[in-house]
Amino acid sequence: MVHDTLAATHAVVTLDVALPDIFWGWFVTMNMWAKSIGTGLIFMLFLLLRKNAKEMDGLRTSTTIVSFIFMIVFLLFTLADLHQPFRMWHIFFYPHWTSAITVGAWMASIFVGIEFIMIAAMIRKEKCLLTKDTTGLFDKLLFWNTLLAIPVTLYTAGIMAESTARELWQMPTESAQMILAATLTGSAAIILLGGSKLSDESKQFFGAILGLSALMAFIIYMSEYIFGGMKAEETAAILAYVKDGGEYATMFWIGQWVAYILPMILVGLSRVSNSNSILSLAAILAIAGLWVVKHVWLVIPQLLPLS
Repeated sequence: MVHDTLAATHAVVTLDVALPDIFWGWFVTMNMWAKSIGTGLIFMLFLLLRKNAKEMDGLRTSTTIVSFIFMIVFLLFTLADLHQPFRMWHIFFYPHWTSAITVGAWMASIFVGIEFIMIAAMIRKEKCLLTKDTTGLFDKLLFWNTLLAIPVTLYTAGIMAESTARELWQMPTESAQMILAATLTGSAAIILLGGSKLSDESKQFFGAILGLSALMAFIIYMSEYIFGGMKAEETAAILAYVKDGGEYATMFWIGQWVAYILPMILVGLSRVSNSNSILSLAAILAIAGLWVVKHVWLVIPQLLPLS
């Protein structure tokens, strides 16, 4: 609604009004989901290096390439979601360091750049049959990229916490969920990528990370689901969309079952029966289900008018 105009500059002053539709849609869901897999794989690759470096030989290049691809997907969907995507270069040439978007864009770009160097080093080693010095370079860069992966996967929680009148997206809770999303999908992805290259011991190790990540994330969501309404009336109104036959109730519970409950059960069964097939199924469900979980949690606060 136009409130006033300034003839000298032709500027138009408007009044804030409630958004008529969902502002952050599935583009942002893809953003968060892909970022979780990309950073999570780096976390898991670092853990594997510390746990059993011998198993790294067949996984350094392939795992980093997959992580790189998902991080590119993350950056592309971030760019596509911007209202002025062709002005993205302003973030790098005219940065405002108080903005979570600016800081996140810089960190993610550096993260992807380091991954590119890691991949190039390993491909060069394989083609030129270089010495272990290249592998050493990879492992050193992996350490620094693992440290960088922490703020890269957390910064989205900061952006969501800054959103006006969105009580459901509290910073402490969202930070924990971002880390757990990375460990959940990262462990699931490395189980699938590792295949026969991973020993049964390592698979069970990553399976335990998958199961514990699912358990912790599920507990947090259930805590919000049951007790979230006590924080504010707005939160209670938002949660109504996933309670008592709300508009997103079915989708919410599909996500909880597929991403968390079933993987927890399957991880337990895989440990009892020592079945890699069951563990792989748990990994596939966790990765697919997380997209649903993230989408529901992203959309429901936006269904409540701000006014």
